[in-house]
Amino acid sequence: MIAESALEPLIRLEGITVDYPGVRALDGVDFRMFPGEVHAVMGENAAGKSTLVAVLTGTRAPDAGTVVVAGEPRRFGGVADSRAAGIATVFQETQLSPNLSVAENVMLGRERRGRLGIDWKRTRAAAAEALGRLGLDDLDPKTPLSMLTPAQKQLVALARAVVDDPRVLVLDEPTSSLDQAEVATLMRVIRGLRERGVAILFVSHFLEQAFAISDRMTVLRGGKRIGEYATRDLERADLISKMLGKDIDGLRALGSERKAHHYASDGEPAMRATSFGRRGAIERTDIDVQRGEIVGLAGLRGSGRSELASLLSGSVRADSGELWVDGERVELRSPSAALRHRIALSAESRRTQGIIGDLTARENMILSLQALRGWTRPLSTAEEAALVDTYVEALHLAPSDLDRPVRMLSGGTQQKVLLARALAVRPHVLILDEPTRGIDIAAKLEVQRRISQLAGDGVAVVFISSELEEVVRLSDRIIVLKDREKIGELSNGPGVTVDTVVEMIAADPGPDAGL
Repeated sequence: MIAESALEPLIRLEGITVDYPGVRALDGVDFRMFPGEVHAVMGENAAGKSTLVAVLTGTRAPDAGTVVVAGEPRRFGGVADSRAAGIATVFQETQLSPNLSVAENVMLGRERRGRLGIDWKRTRAAAAEALGRLGLDDLDPKTPLSMLTPAQKQLVALARAVVDDPRVLVLDEPTSSLDQAEVATLMRVIRGLRERGVAILFVSHFLEQAFAISDRMTVLRGGKRIGEYATRDLERADLISKMLGKDIDGLRALGSERKAHHYASDGEPAMRATSFGRRGAIERTDIDVQRGEIVGLAGLRGSGRSELASLLSGSVRADSGELWVDGERVELRSPSAALRHRIALSAESRRTQGIIGDLTARENMILSLQALRGWTRPLSTAEEAALVDTYVEALHLAPSDLDRPVRMLSGGTQQKVLLARALAVRPHVLILDEPTRGIDIAAKLEVQRRISQLAGDGVAVVFISSELEEVVRLSDRIIVLKDREKIGELSNGPGVTVDTVVEMIAADPGPDAGL
């Protein structure tokens, strides 16, 4: 890291404000980057990280504020303007062409030309030089991109970004699809670029990676800059507090609110997974859930919560480990296979993975049960009515909403419709990923109360929420995840608080962990 005192910022954002319909994504944000430094931007969902990247890369002009590059005010009309200012970007999705070779992807738009068109010999040589500067001499420029691993593709995207020797490199979730060994390779490349004086913006949900690679951190929350900190001076617990908007002293005062029901811990678990995982998604994990028990999954975004839910529900296939349901070893090749074993999922994103907006609430509620029975055996009108009436009463749904397109209903009502759909199959295991996100307090309490009742009725519940208070309030046991790995498990009780979970997440794993 080059000493800050000896340099002027290479990038300086002053008072950046960005408005979208109904929301202020950035609110008067100041930000700076120095040459030869890795600067991590940290924050939870809707913090403003993606919008900050959009301003720097020219995909979104600020509504107010100034962008200064090397002391010169700039106004970016698009990506080309940002690139001309020396800013290159590698996005989470690599945006490469799988039908082209490594060299063709690296040099796309920058091919070396001769009198007869593209000079492929010189083009491949330039690609090899760019790869060599990143320490990737072993990657053959002639190799078809389709033959590469996700990590190699990420490195090809990085080579394309640095082929023009940018002054600033923006890395937006660059490790999201990589395993630990591949992350270590990418980190080595990033350190090499830093030593050459490149200013690197590192955006990631992975806490330990940010601490391992960054020199400085800026924390955003709700579109506002909370502060800028030297990484070496920032404790993990303090960072989490700033990201979540909770003061650690306040967290210590929060007690564990216990449910009235109790579960029997003996007997065969309703679900048991051993060494269950998927390469690039989540490390091998052990988890078991008893009937009548709520097991909470706690962790920051990027910890692997939703990835584990997807594996347990058959939405994504595991490539390691075993899964047992009611004492029977099963392989979940699809969500319909999970339904046959009475495993139901309410996914995190209700708009993209849950509701079908143009169908009515009534039609959405019967989808899972109809899929379980098969489309050749349609539910009768009487069966539909009985099912819908059951959950209208149980979840306090308004009868007037039933025949309206579900996209026109409130977020709380949509969430109740999804819960009714999952319950209609009479699940033995119910996996709930953010079931109360984005709904009002009254609806949230109603959904929480219903989840507790379901456990009391003998359903095994896996519960995920980014609100740690909610996890502590509802769970009998809490599995703590960080950086796609299970790092601990807590048996809930009066002595367990939100701070207990935060301290486990914030614990320093040691200098060699994960990298």
